[in-house]
Amino acid sequence: MSSRPVLLIVSAPSGAGKTTLCERLLAEFPSLAYSVSCTTRAPRAGEVDGEDYHFLAEAEFRRRLEAGDFLEHATVHGHLYGTPRSLVEHSLRSGHDVLMDIDVQGAAQIRAAARRAPPEDPVRRGYVDVFIAPPSVAVLRQRLVGRGTDAPDVVERRLRKAEAEMARSGEYMHLVVNDVLDEAYARLRAIFAAARGRADPSP
Repeated sequence: MSSRPVLLIVSAPSGAGKTTLCERLLAEFPSLAYSVSCTTRAPRAGEVDGEDYHFLAEAEFRRRLEAGDFLEHATVHGHLYGTPRSLVEHSLRSGHDVLMDIDVQGAAQIRAAARRAPPEDPVRRGYVDVFIAPPSVAVLRQRLVGRGTDAPDVVERRLRKAEAEMARSGEYMHLVVNDVLDEAYARLRAIFAAARGRADPSP
């Protein structure tokens, strides 16, 4: 547990390597809690309620939204997504660092909430955000095409979205360019370490 619990927000366009970097950080630091979002979409094959997402009926999600239970929320492809405030705040107040993997819109909502919060608020005290970027749009295109999982029109749509997201990277406290994976991870780890107040935290 940390003496200064960190709320680490990580955003990136699709294909920038965010998932790999976050999984590596979580593997190295078992005490780092991953924030599990709520969603109204149906579980996909292999997904586990409470691990991948908290799956909610739309009426329940909207009830919780009206009650102010979400730090951030968004509608994606007709489904509602949100980060439960109580779980994040409980982890931080308990001394645990929290990792959130969210898009630029969600990060902007939490950033604004942190700025409005009183100084002693755990979200404000622990807030640190990082944008993971590819070396260039051309490299990102190569990565997306190389996956072989998306049709050409889907790749182009992802690239347009990526360019819009990358244009907002300046809103973040830190920028990590993922060109060489090990170097990008070292940079992300150093940001996390500095936020915890130690040059080289033990896992």
